[in-house]
Amino acid sequence: MTDDITLSIWHQVQNSADLCVKCNICTSFCPVANVTDKFPGPKFVGPQAQRFRNPHEISVDDSLDYCSGCGVCTMVCPHEVKVMEMNAKARYKLYQEKKSIPLRNRLLGRSELLGMLVSPVAPFANMTLKIKPLRQLIEVIMGVHRDAPLPPFSFETFRGWFKGVHQKSGQQFVSQKKVVYYHGCSTNYYEPHIGKAAVAVLEHNGYEVLIPPQVCCGLPMLSNAEFDAARHNAHSNINSLVEYARAGYIILGTSTSCTLSLKSDYKHILEIDNEDARLVAQQTYDICEFLLQLWQNNELKTDFKTIDVTLPYHSACQLKAHNMGLPAIELMEMIPGVKIQHMQADCCGIAGTYGYKKEKYDIGMAVGKPLFDQVKATGSDVAVCDSETCRWQIGHGTGAKMIHPVQLLAQAYGLI
Repeated sequence: MTDDITLSIWHQVQNSADLCVKCNICTSFCPVANVTDKFPGPKFVGPQAQRFRNPHEISVDDSLDYCSGCGVCTMVCPHEVKVMEMNAKARYKLYQEKKSIPLRNRLLGRSELLGMLVSPVAPFANMTLKIKPLRQLIEVIMGVHRDAPLPPFSFETFRGWFKGVHQKSGQQFVSQKKVVYYHGCSTNYYEPHIGKAAVAVLEHNGYEVLIPPQVCCGLPMLSNAEFDAARHNAHSNINSLVEYARAGYIILGTSTSCTLSLKSDYKHILEIDNEDARLVAQQTYDICEFLLQLWQNNELKTDFKTIDVTLPYHSACQLKAHNMGLPAIELMEMIPGVKIQHMQADCCGIAGTYGYKKEKYDIGMAVGKPLFDQVKATGSDVAVCDSETCRWQIGHGTGAKMIHPVQLLAQAYGLI
């Protein structure tokens, strides 16, 4: 990666401020600005501030820390101003120059490390984290809100299952058609059942699943202004995945935030724009995006059994940023008897690690309230979402059992 390329990426983001006409559409859609005065809105701290600063400096304002990074501002801007990206860079400089990154933020940004350390004692840890006085103590000491929806750790990791039970028991499917699965931290340490469902669906459709070495996508670190750590993880993933991409393999993920990092964030926020990164981005697909493409090519098996159910579905902010439509809805409604109610709420409020923080928990819950109310109004005790942290937040706010679309597909195929 050359300096010229690095500068050109940031200049594209920086110079997009000139396209802002102060229409305030981004502020009117901003989920955070609509529930708290602590964040004046993406236009104010982004393109508006950009015009009145030294052109060689990044705007820094304390209120930036209340931006959730959901990306809605960039998505709704009619003039394609890179508002979220601009604000993410400014928040990074805010922490670099005016603040130290709290230990709380560093830990929240390391979901992979936490999973690695706690998974061996998952049953004990999960039981312990349900003790209210302990959660109150954690809030006082660490600043993680006592009611924040911490996901349960899994004693069995996805990679452990895949390399052990799946491969050694003779269950592994072998085929000339192969895909790479980037499972991410959540599937490996918290929700291995989603990875198992994904493998079952892909194998049912004739694809052998390859699991390469990988690390956390880095988004939790990026969201907590640890760009250097996030960039290190990004390079590790690119170096591991690029050989598969060169061989023509599709890279699939069941986490919309992980796949968005591979597709876009590495370039537009972390400024990694080399041939390897571009090839990995080009070959990366969300699993529902890939399965719908199979259907469009008459290659998807549709031997679904009937499931008579109406389910609420939330399309996460990160999913919308893929600009791929809503493939999960199209896929799920191919199942006889399934009806999907698309919730008309922009954000659940969790925004990765944002809603876990003591000072932001109430903001996150206020942002998510319209969604929670819509899910409750359906009367369903099960809801669907592609994003892991959104699932945890919606489950926390509604009491609904949360599933990934691929789980419903696996059920309809009779695989789980």
